[in-house]
Amino acid sequence: MFAAPWVCQSCSRAVFARRGIPRLGQFKRLASTSTAGSVPPALLERAKRIAAEHQQLKTALETTFDSKTAKRVGETQGVAQTLSEWDEAQRAADELRSMASAVDEDAELRQLARDELDATETRLDGLADRLSESLVPKHPFGDMPCLLELRPGPGGLEGRFFTDSLFRMYQNYCSRLGYRSRVVKYETSESIGDTGTSGELALQEAVLEIQNTGAYGLFRGEAGIHRVQRVPATESKGRTHTSAAAVWVLPSFPDSAVGSGGEDTAQNYDDPESLFYINPADVRTETMRARGAGGQHVNKTESAIRLTHIPTGTVVSMQDSRSQHSNRETAWKILRSRLAQRRREERETEARRLRDAVLSKSQVTRTDKIRTYNYSQDRVTDHRCGLDVHNLPDVMEGGETLSRIIDAVRVWQRDRDVQAILAEEEAEATGDLKSKS
Repeated sequence: MFAAPWVCQSCSRAVFARRGIPRLGQFKRLASTSTAGSVPPALLERAKRIAAEHQQLKTALETTFDSKTAKRVGETQGVAQTLSEWDEAQRAADELRSMASAVDEDAELRQLARDELDATETRLDGLADRLSESLVPKHPFGDMPCLLELRPGPGGLEGRFFTDSLFRMYQNYCSRLGYRSRVVKYETSESIGDTGTSGELALQEAVLEIQNTGAYGLFRGEAGIHRVQRVPATESKGRTHTSAAAVWVLPSFPDSAVGSGGEDTAQNYDDPESLFYINPADVRTETMRARGAGGQHVNKTESAIRLTHIPTGTVVSMQDSRSQHSNRETAWKILRSRLAQRRREERETEARRLRDAVLSKSQVTRTDKIRTYNYSQDRVTDHRCGLDVHNLPDVMEGGETLSRIIDAVRVWQRDRDVQAILAEEEAEATGDLKSKS
């Protein structure tokens, strides 16, 4: 094998040297019919433009430093570097194909070239994926921690039990990966003492904060309706029931404002331009006595808080802490996150409306059924990426099988984003042709 695409290690070098074989670059290149590592032409042109911009900006920084220019250099670094590696691997693959098909060389040399070509084409495929992914615009919340909100959907009591199963699943998943998580809210239904098939409680609403950087990017594909098909613990005739739970994935805003001193204000909730900004005059605050479990604290002090964002009608109530101050802070945190997510969705919807001729219309929303958990068949199906997996107990325990699902959904999201970029590039090219005609 070669240490680099055109540099052989000891075994290959000995063969080349012993036979007086010229360098790979001296072989005439043959036309390649291989599709290994192929990148759509529109994406390749986009990558070349970004790489050229990266080089120009780097040159400009050598004489005059500018913070915005430096930031853009960092943003384009990944595309430029991956494109360079892809170009290098393409050249190596072309030369290896020439060697493998050179009729005037002996069988041993051709076999060495074929072996190295297989490895190079595998590397090309990986670089093509990396290049496509690097061209996808970075999600504005992708590097942030996140909040997972879970609420029961259709299915009555069984829906509440299943919601608790999902909540435990995500807790176990975070624990297995070593992610820091915190239960922000966990509220069970009143006057319900039954437990589910696996000892679940009748969950009314729960909020789990995942505090690691990048958690939003990892979990954003979990947003939507999760459907379960199983025989409830209370079912005496063994009939399968269908119920559901809704999962929201929200960005978790920082505990203190960021963006001061001229930095990025996208997450600065004191900046009116920020997605997280809320005018305090638009929020009605109500205090009340807590209800439910809590001993002597219940109905003794008005520690529970309810915030209502009047323009949108968004309501957040919080009573988990005995401290009114703590409940108020948590309620504001959730309210900012919900409104930021809503504003982001509204902007994306408007962008899709303006460009609906080119952008993909397959947008998963909160009302879509994204996944089905079928207990009788020991199967989980994700309806977006089309993945079917078995070993459902491992999924519900947050095991490796759940990781497979989440990873497959992330690949699906990436591919969908790439298709949107391709559509944009094609639309721009069509528009340029029309303007020239």
